[in-house]
Amino acid sequence: MTIRKGLILDFGGVLTTPLVPAALAFEKREGLPEGSLINALYLNEQMIQRTAELERGVTTQTQWNTEAAERLGVSAANLMGRIFADLRPEPSMIAAVDAARRAGVKVAILSNSVGTRPWDLYAGYELERRFDAVVISEDHGLRKPQSEIFELVLGLLGLPADQCVFVDDSEQHLPPAAELGLLTVHAKEPRRTIAEMETALGISLTTASATTTSATPSVATATGG
Repeated sequence: MTIRKGLILDFGGVLTTPLVPAALAFEKREGLPEGSLINALYLNEQMIQRTAELERGVTTQTQWNTEAAERLGVSAANLMGRIFADLRPEPSMIAAVDAARRAGVKVAILSNSVGTRPWDLYAGYELERRFDAVVISEDHGLRKPQSEIFELVLGLLGLPADQCVFVDDSEQHLPPAAELGLLTVHAKEPRRTIAEMETALGISLTTASATTTSATPSVATATGG
């Protein structure tokens, strides 16, 4: 039986509430038809490329905001922050990750960045304190699903792939991780995700799941507010 001592997690949509409801709420606030965001930004080849450049740190968030705003017909001011203004910490997942670390599991964040200025998705989560390794794509000029970024985080943890679990809400990121030997978990709903993490790691992650102020960042800070 393989002993897994590493846990690698995506950030947005895993340690936060889901991304899609936040995007839908943005559309409603801006008076946009439902689906406008996906059609204009995530099904458009040029904006797909711009987002990939943003994730690799080639394009800034401000530049992305300007181009995305033109396509949507809205103000560019802090657009990324407005799109994801409704994101909140997911307390049960944060508590489960804390429990894993207390049990001796090395934990890491592996996140495709959306830039950090003017809006910082990661503000308030104390990632450097809470995790053994933090890999934000723009800091390394790489992005998931490139194999190099998985190898980078494994190197920082000092663990081989077959001793690690990788959790992501984006299904397309899972096969490349699995090809390297990581056991993958598709994060869909926190309770189910935690159960799959427990099975993969062979430990309980729910015995101390009560949330505290130290385990969950403030809503205002975590959403860049």
